[in-house]
Amino acid sequence: MELRQLQYFVTVAQHGSFTRAAELLHLSQPGVSAQIRQLERELGHPLLDRSGRTVRLTRVGEAVLPHARAALSAAAAARQTAQEFGGLRRGHVRLGMVAGAALTPPSALGTFPGLATTLAAFRQEHPGIDFSLAEDTTARMLAALREGRLDLGVIGLPTAARGQEGDDGWTSLTGLDLHTVLETPLVAVCPEDHPLAAAPDVPLPVSALAGHALVSTPRGTGLRTALERALAEVGASPTVTVEAAAPPQLAELAAHGLGVAVLPDPGPSPDLRIRQLTDPVPRVRIALAWPSGRRPAPPTAALLDHLRAAYPGP
Repeated sequence: MELRQLQYFVTVAQHGSFTRAAELLHLSQPGVSAQIRQLERELGHPLLDRSGRTVRLTRVGEAVLPHARAALSAAAAARQTAQEFGGLRRGHVRLGMVAGAALTPPSALGTFPGLATTLAAFRQEHPGIDFSLAEDTTARMLAALREGRLDLGVIGLPTAARGQEGDDGWTSLTGLDLHTVLETPLVAVCPEDHPLAAAPDVPLPVSALAGHALVSTPRGTGLRTALERALAEVGASPTVTVEAAAPPQLAELAAHGLGVAVLPDPGPSPDLRIRQLTDPVPRVRIALAWPSGRRPAPPTAALLDHLRAAYPGP
């Protein structure tokens, strides 16, 4: 019995799908399935019922699941203890980030510089600590942090204009600690010949976006959810016709006439008109997130301290 087999079993049980588990584990579905079958052969019982559209736990699987989770937790505690004896000479940190965060210039996310330079400085201070980087939506990263598949995340959260944060069930931050890096309003960006480009010095009501083709990030991202919440407040919903992963891509797509992009102010551009949004003002918050209730392993704590010093927040 191997820890990775237990991790695969726990992930499939959590999400009820081999396909979803394989995506989260960054593995092939046949590979995940083969490892779990090997675990079942070793235990002498099927753990998962594969007969329906959703994978379900068998009675044996229900009994084994708490032990599998306990084994993974004990292994993580053992690694942390060993790392504490070894100090910060070596270790590994799994870092998740919103798409484009590592390369995004300051102008695309308010005062938030890209992570590449900051991570390079950390690596110079701690050459024995490695880190893996994974881009994903905030919703998926929050789940990965809770499930122990990520140690630290750079996430984007919608900030409600009228006190509705968290009331739509998009994200629950229970079990996580946050350090806000910045909070910035979103603006509408469009070509100069677009109907919404007129009167650029006058704030544009969010309701004016309704009915126009929009360019935004995918569902599950803080930026997209901030847009959806703002429009919901005025009884509308966005018509997103093109999706892209990061703010610089949104601005480029808008410049080519593919829709109105809603994003943090990208800065002056000869090809674009920027309209401030109002009634309400959609905002997005960039934050560091990590599991609460337990002490981070020394490598994670070192990187967290480094990032908090680099980005002290508003």
